[in-house]
Amino acid sequence: MKKINFTKINKKAYVLMITIVLLVIVTVAFVLILNRQHSPSQKENDRTSHSTALNEMDTKTQNNTKTETSTNNENNTDGETEMITDNESNVDDENNTSQETNTQETTANQGETVTAQEDTLEVKVEKILNKMTLEEKVYQMFIITPEALTNGNNVTTCNNYFREQLEQYPVGGIIYFAQNLINREQTTQMLQNARQYAYEVEGMPMFLCVDEEGGRVARIANNPNFGVPKVGAMQYIGSAIEAYQAGETIGAYLNELGFNLDFAPVADVITNDKNTVIGDRSFGTDAVIVTDYAAAYSNGLNSQNILSTFKHFPGHGSTEGDTHEGFAYTNKTYEELMEAELVPFANGNKDVVMVAHISVPNIVGDNTPCTLSYKMISEILRGDLNYNGLVITDAMNMGAIFNNYASDTAAVLAVLAGVDLILMPGDFFSAAQGVINAVYDGQISESRIDTSVRRIIRKKLQME
Repeated sequence: MKKINFTKINKKAYVLMITIVLLVIVTVAFVLILNRQHSPSQKENDRTSHSTALNEMDTKTQNNTKTETSTNNENNTDGETEMITDNESNVDDENNTSQETNTQETTANQGETVTAQEDTLEVKVEKILNKMTLEEKVYQMFIITPEALTNGNNVTTCNNYFREQLEQYPVGGIIYFAQNLINREQTTQMLQNARQYAYEVEGMPMFLCVDEEGGRVARIANNPNFGVPKVGAMQYIGSAIEAYQAGETIGAYLNELGFNLDFAPVADVITNDKNTVIGDRSFGTDAVIVTDYAAAYSNGLNSQNILSTFKHFPGHGSTEGDTHEGFAYTNKTYEELMEAELVPFANGNKDVVMVAHISVPNIVGDNTPCTLSYKMISEILRGDLNYNGLVITDAMNMGAIFNNYASDTAAVLAVLAGVDLILMPGDFFSAAQGVINAVYDGQISESRIDTSVRRIIRKKLQME
């Protein structure tokens, strides 16, 4: 058997191992060299690409900035350039958020302020009401002529005797006619005194009223001594804008003179060709047009701090006869009136609604004037038409009432029907005493009186 030489084998193995190690070292070194050569080049490429992208963004930003700067230079009178940056945008966002928060807080505060004002108004109303005697409450429900209060003829002044009478009979308002109105100076002084006396005696404004419709019913404009613009008949108004201007014009000179309540506009829809009482006082035969024009006219008056009155509920334009002289009626049914005549009274906000003395037998069942009808005022006007404002009668000294009812009876029936204000009873003292007696007798509850007087006081305080 041949002997193996392990010494020689170990030497060969050692050499082989050394050779392998060297090859590995050389290979690794070569790879590292290649990587070092490639890496700077790649990084440079990456840097170049990023730089190029940044340059493009900078270019766009610069262009945008130049455009904004140019625009701002044109818009800003100071010639200052406003540069918009990301930080400024963030500031703007923060400012906008702050403004929105402040706006929301302001709106909430305004809502609370309105509520507080309403609460304050109601508190004032109750304070005044609670201090009033029954008699004082009832007198507030009357608007009369200065002659009725002072037992004078063609009253053109407001003196101490007026104040003395007002202390005894603190009525809700005074209505003035042509014979009371001589010129600007006289009228202004008379109304100023009346207003002052009302504050001294009643602690609140008085309704200072006039019929100033325009056209043939204009106590002021038809007197050349006043030199005010004359507004023509409503029949010739051609748009809501013209109607507003008519109300605005009339309201301006009424306010200047010292009035605060105008018995206008006429909201009657002419549906009966035989009607001569209203005629050209109406805006026309179309219910929608009459509604729109009456509302615009009213807004014109309100713009000059003059209260308006929609008249004559439930619509005098469909009647035959003249309530000034006596009986006037319409045979229309409720449904028929709802198609036209009632439309203007069912739309829009109204300070006051005046009820006519006309009869509607097919609705009421008899010839009771609407002024004295619970069905027409409380059920239809307040109920069906949802009207919560002041209701006033037409003049109670007109033939339809005066020829058929005693003043006290008519006043009691009107209150029971739901009216708040009784205009010009045939005998004021008898009418007022009749209502007072009806309360004492239990025919009318004092709470019913309070309901109307609250409305009256609230409206007066809102005028201040």
